[in-house]
Amino acid sequence: MKNDKYTFFDEIPFEDLGGGVRRKILAYGDDIMQVYVQFETGAIGAMHTHPHTQLTYVLEGEFEFTIDGEKKIVRKGDTLLKLPNMPHGCVCLKAGVLLDTFTPMREDFVKGK
Repeated sequence: MKNDKYTFFDEIPFEDLGGGVRRKILAYGDDIMQVYVQFETGAIGAMHTHPHTQLTYVLEGEFEFTIDGEKKIVRKGDTLLKLPNMPHGCVCLKAGVLLDTFTPMREDFVKGK
């Protein structure tokens, strides 16, 4: 929940986004949010934009990312920067997990919760 000092992974339910993608919204405040996103092999993170700055850290797996028209293969330990309104998306090549950090927080992710 917003502004919680501690967030325990096992206490947060997964949100099924469909198509082999699910996520857990971790800690967040007004200015920052962290999200754990799990992908099955072949799952797609559709191309999109948003007004937030986003850092993505690859925890597991292998992905083909397109950021602002440039495609790269990324693996565990790699980090990606997406500036506001920069088109980006991915295809999961080997089942994996991404850790996304947004600033400011994604209000659209928590509406209705």
